[in-house]
Amino acid sequence: MSQVFLAGPWWRRVPNVISLSRLACTPVLLLAAFAGHPALFRWLLLICLISDIADGWIARRFNLRSEFGAKLDSRADMAVQVVGFAGMWNLHRAFVSDYRLPLLFMVAIYLAESSLALWRYRRISSFHTLLSRLAAYAQGIFLIWLLFWGFLPVVFYLAVGLTVLASFEEMLILCVLPAWEADVGGLYWILKRKRVPAR
Repeated sequence: MSQVFLAGPWWRRVPNVISLSRLACTPVLLLAAFAGHPALFRWLLLICLISDIADGWIARRFNLRSEFGAKLDSRADMAVQVVGFAGMWNLHRAFVSDYRLPLLFMVAIYLAESSLALWRYRRISSFHTLLSRLAAYAQGIFLIWLLFWGFLPVVFYLAVGLTVLASFEEMLILCVLPAWEADVGGLYWILKRKRVPAR
């Protein structure tokens, strides 16, 4: 892993360094959420969510995408999501209790997609579809809104709806994509690619 991370010129590692920094922040986030530091938790979570946008944009804009980077980004995203929702559970238990059914459904379908990916490819998917990026943005906006200003139903249900749609799309992709790939765009592009005859 270290050889892959250190290969090439230093500037090619910028997106991976951002992803790794986000992953390193998760223990601090967890400690802040459960040790009575809600301000630190929400500001650090905001920084992590912005970094998630930044590393992907830099990788795409400067053509710095790699299989290692896609895996690292997915693992960092998953860790921040888990810690973010754990913090939400600890800091906003009344909300979690009132809306437990849509929250549990969202978690269940996400876990189902991850389990299917592990069964199919022996690794977590890193499709980074357009729909999954929109769902991640909606989840981030919802969490930040909840932590800074309180519950807003329209933001919550938008996050739930996009998460469910993105997870269903990724499960369909898992059914049609024979081998693991990163950054596939979405089901539409995979099916379009399959329809184009090989030259």
